[in-house]
Amino acid sequence: MDYNKFDIAYLKMATEWANLSYCKRKKVGALIVKDRMIISDGYNGTPSGFENNCEDENGKTNWFVLHAEANAILKIASSTQSCKGATLYITMSPCKECSKLILQSGIQKVVYMSSYSDDSGLEFLKNAGIEILNITEQELYKNMNE
Repeated sequence: MDYNKFDIAYLKMATEWANLSYCKRKKVGALIVKDRMIISDGYNGTPSGFENNCEDENGKTNWFVLHAEANAILKIASSTQSCKGATLYITMSPCKECSKLILQSGIQKVVYMSSYSDDSGLEFLKNAGIEILNITEQELYKNMNE
């Protein structure tokens, strides 16, 4: 699969955005880009007004934690922007639930770095005609050093 310098740059920025997450188990960052402009961003975390505790006392992720891509899409929903025709750059491939949001939002391309444990979400998006591009962490860092 072919990627360009912008795919590398935006995915690199998504990795920086992931560092903003308070979650301990997984830190995930997302950017939504349209016409080479970032129109939204997000990282996984608790809803506004909640304490920034993503995990319970057993280290399991709390059910109410929002995924990075959901946060980015929700920001768009409360703005004058639209995801139609946009690209989602995300550090981890989407789950099944977020894949439905991605499809319904009008995003046409998903670029991700690492794979979620269940690839059903990616398969759903592929079957729906969404372009999927995987740039591994190795490839990303190789390109960052060039």
